[in-house]
Amino acid sequence: MSRHLPDLGDADWLRTPATRKTFAILDKDSEPSRIVGGAVRNALAGLAVEELDFATPLAPESVMRRAAEAGCKAVPTGIEHGTVTLVADGVPHQVTTLREDVETDGRHAVVRFGTDWTADARRRDFTVNALSVDAAGKVYDPLEGFADILARRVRFIGDPGQRIAEDRLRVLRFFRFNAEFGQGGFDPEGLSAAIRARNDLRELSAERIGQEMRRLASAPRAFETLGRMQDSGILGVILAGVAYLGPFERLLRFDPDAGLPLRLAAFGCRVEEDVERLTQRLRLSNAERDAMLAEVVAARRWRMPTSERNARASLYRLGPAAWPDVVALAFAWGTADADDKAWQALRALPALWPPPRFPLSGADVLGAGAAHGPAVGQILEALESWWIGQDFVPDATALRQRLQQMVTSAQ
Repeated sequence: MSRHLPDLGDADWLRTPATRKTFAILDKDSEPSRIVGGAVRNALAGLAVEELDFATPLAPESVMRRAAEAGCKAVPTGIEHGTVTLVADGVPHQVTTLREDVETDGRHAVVRFGTDWTADARRRDFTVNALSVDAAGKVYDPLEGFADILARRVRFIGDPGQRIAEDRLRVLRFFRFNAEFGQGGFDPEGLSAAIRARNDLRELSAERIGQEMRRLASAPRAFETLGRMQDSGILGVILAGVAYLGPFERLLRFDPDAGLPLRLAAFGCRVEEDVERLTQRLRLSNAERDAMLAEVVAARRWRMPTSERNARASLYRLGPAAWPDVVALAFAWGTADADDKAWQALRALPALWPPPRFPLSGADVLGAGAAHGPAVGQILEALESWWIGQDFVPDATALRQRLQQMVTSAQ
């Protein structure tokens, strides 16, 4: 067992009223429960702790009963696998009974409830996820995961091939954890096992693949990890199409804070058909699909402005909300350097020049004597185009004068 483990007794997340109440419900007259997995890993690595997952020797039915006795809501989220969502002080925490796998088929597991903390730790995927902490802040490390946390090393528990055979999704989790948490090289044994199992990924649902790939694409080491997956033949299996790693790298250099739809557009799309393919393979939401499609279509049509005046016209037509992502995607598809002053100036243009609002409307066209019908919209569109061509200088008065001339000449 690892020595000199830090004490987490002073951690803020361990001392919140909701956390203390959950411990009190679970620990009353029974063996103490613990917080397990990601919260402990992140706390020991100096990273933000976002979610708390509890483990307990109590049977799930006992957890439900104790929650009711304490006046707390409990939801049997996955009670057949031992998981109950306990809501204390309005904060939901997943509470899972200690388990051992009885049977696995690569996608699902049959589990047996138990009381052995080490056996429960051994069924987890990586050593960094096998640590736990009790209510007092004492850390337990039965599988030497603390050393891997310090090294930011992602290593399977036991035989990597066997762990992957138990759940094929662990191939993608291996890469995703390397992208989110890992530093340095990939664990050689884990990487070899993942490559050997790549064809088994075809049996995973698109929903499960999509969940992992969303997080991976948003992670700090996304480019390096996706490159390793490409070289290993894994991206070809799960995406059934081309992955554009060059544009993805260029995007991240130009806009390190790029959002998920933009990252996916740079990584997986060059034409509209790519958007539909990626949507199907990763089961993207309608909102994600629509955002990607809009970015891809706009970036393909967009052209580098040849003057400041043209840049303002382009920004006005595209709109300030879409502008930064379209410029970033167009840059990713190009060849300029990330610190190119012209591109950086374009990206900052909405903040320096907020596009003005066109001051006239259809009512003004009718007021100038135009008849109701399609001509109203056509006249208004032509007037707006003239205004854009004048670099937005004419004010409302000048526009009305121009409008009157257009209506009169059309009669």
